[in-house]
Amino acid sequence: MAQTQVNPTRMELTRLKGKLKTATRGHKLLKDKRDELMRQFLILVRENKDLREKVEASIKDCNRNFVLARAGMSAEALNVALMAPKQEVYLEASAKNVMSVEIPQFTYKTRTSDTNDIYSYGLAFTSSDLDGAVKSIADILPDMLKLAECEKSCQLMATEIEKTRRRVNALEHVMIPQTQESIRFITMKLDEAERSSQTRLMKVKDMMLEQAHKYSEKTDTMAEHKVEIEA
Repeated sequence: MAQTQVNPTRMELTRLKGKLKTATRGHKLLKDKRDELMRQFLILVRENKDLREKVEASIKDCNRNFVLARAGMSAEALNVALMAPKQEVYLEASAKNVMSVEIPQFTYKTRTSDTNDIYSYGLAFTSSDLDGAVKSIADILPDMLKLAECEKSCQLMATEIEKTRRRVNALEHVMIPQTQESIRFITMKLDEAERSSQTRLMKVKDMMLEQAHKYSEKTDTMAEHKVEIEA
């Protein structure tokens, strides 16, 4: 219990009040952070859903084009046509800070800027379906990178939301109530000590008044006795 863990002094009371103030402010800031993270997370989840549907549909079309190309060409001719890729892609990864979460950002560039510089074979000896399949792969690359970036961002934000939620609950249900209980205990002890001190002071005052009254009566009695003797 808090009563056995704190020293009921005014210095400790001041320290606990400062701690409570800091914890309350931190609790509010963490709640605001959690709410903003949830808002950003929901935006990313919706974006991730749309991207995944788009990428899956594009991959389905790409696979269909490759099946058509394979049907119109021999396996040897297809392997030779795709043996040596012509275009190269360079991926760069960076990070963006969103509510203390390092969100990844992917950018890429190709060896050449020509979007048609992707065919590593002669067009006269291959199927047009293969051209469509290769073109669909090149077109889907930006969306796949964006999807990877979005999914990783969702994972990182979900982890941060869980950590923030645990901290908010620890402050709200453990630290702040315990500190408030300790403050109430110290306040009660200090009030009790103050009442005891006032009671002792009143008792001492009564004793002093009683002694003063007895001394006054004794003085009066001695004065009367002296007068009688003189008379």
